Amino acid sequence: MSTPEELQLTHVHGDRIELRAGGVDLLSYVYRPEAPFEAPKPYLHPLRTLSGGVVTDYRPNDHRWHKGLQLTASHLSGQNLWGGNSWITGEGYQYLPERVGSMSHEGFGEVAAAEGRAVISERLVWRSHAGDAWADESRRIEAGGLDREAGAWTLTWASAITNRRAEPLRFGSPTTAGREMAGYTGLFWRGPRGFREGRIISPDAEGEALMGTQAPWVAFSGEFDGNDGHATLVFAHAPENDHTGAAGEHPAHWFVRSDPFAAVAPSWAFHEELVLDPGATLTRRWRVVVADGSWERDDVATYLAGQAW
Repeated sequence: MSTPEELQLTHVHGDRIELRAGGVDLLSYVYRPEAPFEAPKPYLHPLRTLSGGVVTDYRPNDHRWHKGLQLTASHLSGQNLWGGNSWITGEGYQYLPERVGSMSHEGFGEVAAAEGRAVISERLVWRSHAGDAWADESRRIEAGGLDREAGAWTLTWASAITNRRAEPLRFGSPTTAGREMAGYTGLFWRGPRGFREGRIISPDAEGEALMGTQAPWVAFSGEFDGNDGHATLVFAHAPENDHTGAAGEHPAHWFVRSDPFAAVAPSWAFHEELVLDPGATLTRRWRVVVADGSWERDDVATYLAGQAW
């Protein structure tokens, strides 16, 4: 049995946590608050493959609030915890800074690396623009599973969001507010500029025909700027997510885009609102595989089959 590859965590207190392996900085988890109009919230950027290729973007000129991989809520009971302009039914995008809230870092429970696995557990509060506490979030990010032969490593993101208000929280998206095929909300990845017009696949479909559909996983492959080669990111639902809604859970649908930019989100409110009652908790878990190379469906399926949840 091989020994798990050593991981090194560095905590720059009040700013970020960095993870390093084999001479490569695999991720940086930034939790310091940034510009108010960008809906301050923690995010992962940069994310890198084992070869050192960067697979996230940060504050691109088209959407300054797109920051690597982050948990978002574009429409939340009239507030915008996504950032930027707000989509208003019948009016389109409007500059409404009084709607832009935040997800504030409140503290860490665990920051540790051992036996080839790193863990960051965090407490957050979701706040309205006025600063009122609307929800508590318990977040756990795990990284590890370095596989040099496959050229891949895995990241698992789990969040449990509890409604603190005396009324329901209504999770929506621009599509639930009237904009067609723009159901972005929830976990959101923005790819680097070089990944524009990259390839998107699921077990049964390809390209932006995936927009608004259901699948257990989606993979995005793109080519690097700067250094040679391609990378593939695989986004997968944990089994308990019940993304089809078959067991009574709210269904999830994929938001995908390869032009004019690379983006993927397993949206929790694409076609219809998700309503969270007072005191109730919304729990979701996802996995992101970060791999060098351009993977085909069989590559993805084989790799995921070998990964335990």
